[in-house]
Amino acid sequence: MFAKFGKTALATMLAGAMTVGTASAETLRLSHNTGDTTTWQKGADKFAELVSEATGGEISVRVFPNAQLAGGDQMRQAEMVGRGALDLVVTSAINVTPLVPEMAAFSLPYLYADYEQVDATTQGAPGEQLAEILAEKGIIVLAWGENGFREVTNNTRPVKSPEDMAGLNMRVAGPMYIDVMNALGANPQQMQWSETMTALQQGVVDGQENPIGAVIIPQQVYEMQKYLTTWHYSYDPIFIGISQKKWDSYDAEMQETLRTAAQEAMSYQRDISREATATGIEFLRDKGMEVYEPSAEELAAFKEATQPAFDEWAAKVGPELVQSFQDAINSAN
Repeated sequence: MFAKFGKTALATMLAGAMTVGTASAETLRLSHNTGDTTTWQKGADKFAELVSEATGGEISVRVFPNAQLAGGDQMRQAEMVGRGALDLVVTSAINVTPLVPEMAAFSLPYLYADYEQVDATTQGAPGEQLAEILAEKGIIVLAWGENGFREVTNNTRPVKSPEDMAGLNMRVAGPMYIDVMNALGANPQQMQWSETMTALQQGVVDGQENPIGAVIIPQQVYEMQKYLTTWHYSYDPIFIGISQKKWDSYDAEMQETLRTAAQEAMSYQRDISREATATGIEFLRDKGMEVYEPSAEELAAFKEATQPAFDEWAAKVGPELVQSFQDAINSAN
C-alpha cells in the first residue's frame, strides 16, 4: 500500500514538473505575405532558428506563409500586429501604406539607382524615422530585409517604352502602384498575392510586377509569364515587426536577443535575395522568358512618365521625409 502510494506521488510530481516546463515555453506566431519557397520564408525560418537557439527553446517562432493568419489579406497583417492580435510579421513597406502612408517613401518610382543607396536608407536615418512612426501604431521594427527592385512581367508583349504599358491589365500590391500604373496608361488591379497566381494563369490579369530573387523565381511566375523588363522602377524593403504589447512583456535582455536574431536573419535574407537576383536573369531566359534590359535613355523615359505619381506620393508622405531619403541617397554616392 505504501509502495503503491509512493509511486503515485512520484508520478504526480513528475507530471507537475513537466507541466511547469511546458508552461515556461512560449510559441510566437509570425505571418508573412508570400509562399513557403521565397526568401521571405527563408528569412523568417532563419529568425525562428536563431531565436530558438538563443533562448534555449524558451521561445519558439512558428511561421505562417501566404498571410494565413490574416485570412489571406496581406494588408491586414501589420494592423493585427499593431493591436496585438498577431505576435510577429514579415511584410513589405508597400503593404503597410494603408496603415502608415509614409511607408510609401521607400517605393517612390525611380528613387534609387543601386543597393548602396537602398542600404543608406533602410539601415540609416530614414529607416529609423519610419520605425518611429510604426511604433506609434504599436509595431516595433526589429530589422529591415529586402523584397527588392520590382520588375514588370506580362503575357502580351515586350515592354520597352511607357507606351508599351498602355492597356495592360496589371496586378499591383498597393495604392501607390495604382497611381504609377495609371500614369503609364495601364489598368491596375489591386489584388492579394495569394490570388495573383491563379489570376495570371486564367488571364484575369496580363501581368504583375515584383522582384526577381524574392518572388518571381521562387514563386515560379515564369511558368505563367512570357515577357520580363528589368526596369527597376520601384524598390520595396521588408521588415520583421513585433507587437508592442508582446515586446513590452520582455525584459531588456530578451528584447536585445530578439532584435539581434532579427538583424542576423534579415542580413541573411538580403544576401540570398540579391544573389538570386544577380543570377536570375539567365535563369529566367533558360526557362523561356524573353528578358528585355532597357538602356539608360529608355529608363529615363519611364522615369519621366511616372514623375506625376512620384510628385503626388512625395506630397502624401511629406516633403521633409522625402528629403531625408534623398539626403541619405546622396551621401551613399
